[in-house]
Amino acid sequence: MNARYQVAAPSQVRSDVVVFFLPEADQLRREQQASIQEQFPSAEAALSSNECTGKKGTVVATYVADRSRSKKLAIVGVGDHSMLTAESFRRAAATAVRRAGNGVASIAFVLPEWSPLGAELTAAAIVEGAVLGSYAFTRYKTSDSPKQLADVTIVGTSRSRAVRAAIEHAATICEGVYIARDLANMPGNDLYPETLAEHARRAGKAAGFRVQVFDKRKIESLKMGGLLAVNQGSQRPPVFIVMEWKGGGANQRPIVLVGKGVTFDTGGISIKPADRMGEMKMDMHGAATVIGTLYAVAKLRLPINVVGLVPATENMPSGSAYRPGDIITFMNGKTAEIDNTDAEGRLILADALTYAERFKPQAVVDIATLTGACVIALGHVTSGLMGTDRALLDRIKAAADATSEYVCELPLHEDYLEQIKSDVADVKNTGGRPAGAITAALFLKHFIGNYPWAHLDIAGTGMAPKDGPYWTKGATGVGVRLFVEMLRRW
Repeated sequence: MNARYQVAAPSQVRSDVVVFFLPEADQLRREQQASIQEQFPSAEAALSSNECTGKKGTVVATYVADRSRSKKLAIVGVGDHSMLTAESFRRAAATAVRRAGNGVASIAFVLPEWSPLGAELTAAAIVEGAVLGSYAFTRYKTSDSPKQLADVTIVGTSRSRAVRAAIEHAATICEGVYIARDLANMPGNDLYPETLAEHARRAGKAAGFRVQVFDKRKIESLKMGGLLAVNQGSQRPPVFIVMEWKGGGANQRPIVLVGKGVTFDTGGISIKPADRMGEMKMDMHGAATVIGTLYAVAKLRLPINVVGLVPATENMPSGSAYRPGDIITFMNGKTAEIDNTDAEGRLILADALTYAERFKPQAVVDIATLTGACVIALGHVTSGLMGTDRALLDRIKAAADATSEYVCELPLHEDYLEQIKSDVADVKNTGGRPAGAITAALFLKHFIGNYPWAHLDIAGTGMAPKDGPYWTKGATGVGVRLFVEMLRRW
């Protein structure tokens, strides 16, 4: 996808569709309608129609009969001018792309000079909405696919380097989101630990960050008992992926991101119901997010040191699979009683959180499709956020607000620990249905080192049950934009 900035009159832009944004406020709306008509006289009927109100979500489209280089004009309502946010323009741009329909290869958006957000933020939001809203996972389609959107142009009147840079920044972040979506949407027969590692290597080569992949022998030497236990039932060996971007100083302590990489989760011996089990190809969305984030951070050359850790395995039932009642020993020497083999994500994250301490990090954030309980609590709109450090949690919340990748903080009160007490080990891997997202995070807390830590549960937000404003059914790529924004502000 190409995204660019062009200084030109909208009528002179070569594009399949030209999009104008229209506010609802009467005076401003009339001014904009008059301006559009002056540039595109044949749009008079569309502009004067009862549908051209500027109301949020409305789209009025017309073919242009003037000597314009564009074939179609679209006017997208954005609602109350005083309430506009970056998310307003993301959603409006995505609406324009989707209403334009299949076969549109290029689309141009006229940058609204009346936007209260300023040119840079508005342009970036439009690019994000247009690019992310046009995503389609068609890798396995054998029939001829309609022409996909390939070019997004922001049309302005000022030769602004800052606007151009904002557009390039947004487009690069979208590349990272695409990587995350593509990886999480891939089926388990094509994406398994070894191929996930290969995709990480390709991303590292393309963006310029270092990638190491530990094989099973290395994992055994590190005594990562959680990762090894979950892997016992699979014929495919586990891997542990270490990614490093060194954009900061040599002595700068890194931020470590940890992503759950269960490439297919059957539940193991505690097997899941067959209904919707196919969605468990996306149980490695946390890993996909971390890979997409490292790609974007490296491409943007952010001046910060970042480490990405991905423990990757399948969770399969077999004669060699780990069992309820087993006791496993982790890299840090602690033990856990297995109450349910379908609570496997926390087991592999435990070893990764222990390994993270080797980097003497400023902070560690893990991200995982961890619990169905989080879906019940927060649905598919908001990710669960928990952690031990107020400053880190506030950084994540600020980035979430900026990107509209919403989070809700859940408490980690010590009273919940009673649910995961074990009679025979240091801790038990499940605590029953009540407060399941919280007890999962408290399990992870047993394995953090001497660093600020936060945990994001994206079980609901990583997997969309239907199309959304600028995502499609399936993997959303959630977390990439949030993480890049958090790291940009660090």
